[in-house]
Amino acid sequence: MVSTISSSSAPSSCSLLSSEFFPTRSTQPFKAASLSWVSSFPLVNISISSIADPPTPTLNKNSVVLAAWTRRSRGEAAKKPNRKSWKQKTDMYMRPFLLNVFFSKKFIHAKVMHRGTSKVISVATTNAKDVRSNLPSLTDHNACRVIGRLIAERSKEADVYALSYEPRKDERIEGKLGIVLDTIKENRIIFV
Repeated sequence: MVSTISSSSAPSSCSLLSSEFFPTRSTQPFKAASLSWVSSFPLVNISISSIADPPTPTLNKNSVVLAAWTRRSRGEAAKKPNRKSWKQKTDMYMRPFLLNVFFSKKFIHAKVMHRGTSKVISVATTNAKDVRSNLPSLTDHNACRVIGRLIAERSKEADVYALSYEPRKDERIEGKLGIVLDTIKENRIIFV
């Protein structure tokens, strides 16, 4: 049901959609509200003269301008050595247990260390009392097999089943070192 409003100033047949409730352009200036984000910024007048004459920067004599493309001097390079590669950073976590074997003229020493914590996991040497009394020679191939077997057994007791070995510079995996590593592999220790 549509009701009409009667007024003395309006005609009698006026409905709800009249100019009294909705002002038109003639009675009131209509200002459209913009929903654009651009309208929220204030207007800034830019003149061409301000762009043509930019201010000149003043340099202090003590200040040094460093560019990103300049080569570091030798002094700076010594202070900041080269950064490690991704492999160098992650290698101690990917291969945490490192085998270290040392051959002296009298004895053979081997140990397994955790790289992250530097904790010694297992140790075997021909200088130990129980090994020294049972072996005729402390540096021959038979002693290398005994050391490899002891390292493998003691690593398994510590729940370490995978080792890594990094040979030193110009070191070949042959002879006594090869025998120690082969004996460890024969006792079901994986080399990664």
